[in-house]
Amino acid sequence: MTPAARLSAAIEVLDRIASSRQPADQVLKAWGVANRYAGSGDRRAVADRVYACLRDGGGQGREAVLASLARRDKLAPAEIGALFSGQGYAPATLTAEEMARLHALGGGQAPASLPGFIATQLGRTFGKDAAAEAAALLSGRAPVDLRVNGLLTDASSLAADLAESGFASQPTPFSAFGLRLDVSAARLAALDAFKAGRFEVQDEGSQMASWLLGAQPGQTVVDYCAGGGGKTLAIGQMMQGRGALVACDLNPRRLDAIKPRLDRAGLEADLRRVGPTGDRLEDLVGRADRVLVDAPCSGSGTWRRRPEEAWRLTEAQLHGLVRTQKEVLHRAAALVRPGGRLAYVTCSVLAAENTDIAAVFAAEHPGFAPLPAPEAAATPMLTDAGRRRLAELSAGGHTVQLSPRRTDTDGFFIALFQRTT
Repeated sequence: MTPAARLSAAIEVLDRIASSRQPADQVLKAWGVANRYAGSGDRRAVADRVYACLRDGGGQGREAVLASLARRDKLAPAEIGALFSGQGYAPATLTAEEMARLHALGGGQAPASLPGFIATQLGRTFGKDAAAEAAALLSGRAPVDLRVNGLLTDASSLAADLAESGFASQPTPFSAFGLRLDVSAARLAALDAFKAGRFEVQDEGSQMASWLLGAQPGQTVVDYCAGGGGKTLAIGQMMQGRGALVACDLNPRRLDAIKPRLDRAGLEADLRRVGPTGDRLEDLVGRADRVLVDAPCSGSGTWRRRPEEAWRLTEAQLHGLVRTQKEVLHRAAALVRPGGRLAYVTCSVLAAENTDIAAVFAAEHPGFAPLPAPEAAATPMLTDAGRRRLAELSAGGHTVQLSPRRTDTDGFFIALFQRTT
């Protein structure tokens, strides 16, 4: 494909993302399947252009690509006009209005700013570092992290197996069971080690959130919003397959997807579809040693993977999520026994979903005391560096905010509580 043809492809993909609201990675995959003539270099170039446009605000494909060429590539209007020639597979020629807009950009105007309500939330979370945190959140490629299934292998053995298959890896700095690679996660699913359950793809931040729950063998542990089951599997590893592990979700299809993952990992769990008010868990009220609430959230902590979502989130949607988070955390807390631990987790960097929820919960539930993160971090599942970093980020308190800039992980938030009465 010529450079101009790649721009036409990027415009097509961006238009599909804007009209369908599908995740960018799915639209790109579908485009690649439908255009098999495109080589790996072409697909990578198209994807890079699409993600660059999405990080700058997205929008309709042609307008977004033009802005990207001016802002990021710093091409002059005449150079852009040469690419938009309308010949062959090149985009149609520039209109007079488009040419005028390119001249107005001056070859390097800053990308579009995040919506004001999001900028406010980031300021509350990160203070003076908000701009730098936002830039890290919307730039660069996220690494692929694996969680080694310690019940079946160890990190060094798995790393050696991966190397034999042509995949170089490095230990993650904070999770003692993490390996980091610079490959597509899809390529790993074909490996025998994956099929044998020796590892799962899981961001290191997600692993850290799982480890802070502090599940122990023989306990009763509830993953209240199990979703795809990534943390369920990590918790099962901590429990060494012993005890009662209960994974809950409103969506039965999500629970169905967990079963083969459990089988592959050599684990068992009681999979329960809960009702909208948390029913079907009455037998667990006041009995659980550990409860993890990985609450529905904006997913803002994953915007480096899906930058298009930064421009789709509305303030009304955020308010709706906050209401849900309060309700879910309240219902899940009823399951914790005296002396048990409750972990509230989101993959978000927005204060309204994180510190605000933790503060409201503490005020409304005097029977729960904040559990300092350094105390929870005293687990062999974390490296020494991981324990030190969590102590720094929490400042000795019970909440921790991870982020691409702070920890090179997705933006997970963790708040820890222990039931006292």
